Amino acid sequence: QVHLEESGGGSVPAVGSLNFTCSASGNPGATRCWGWIRQGPNVPREGIATIDSDGKITYSDSVKGRFTISRDSAKNALVLQMNNLKPEDSAKYHCAADPYRRCAPEHLAGYKYWGQGTQVTVSA
Repeated sequence: QVHLEESGGGSVPAVGSLNFTCSASGNPGATRCWGWIRQGPNVPREGIATIDSDGKITYSDSVKGRFTISRDSAKNALVLQMNNLKPEDSAKYHCAADPYRRCAPEHLAGYKYWGQGTQVTVSA
């Protein structure tokens, strides 16, 4: 079992930056893939970034070039750095992890372990 908890987030004007961290406890070493998924108002959930146990990273087109995912294995932490934020990035962001599923943003919605989420609001 893995427990995930996000910290950070908040409100920022457009083109600003934010970052947050997902801390893992339990048995995080059992997971193979980690990622971030977001849910905005009146839009479908969207997986935006994944990183696997070998460090391979994949981004959705909507955030590529603006967001950076990284993982500190020693601290069992997953980090998302968000730059050049846009109002359409406003959403609740969740970290997710899974031991078996394919490591790609489009598969994040089916992952086994989820954090409670942290809200990001970007004003125009």
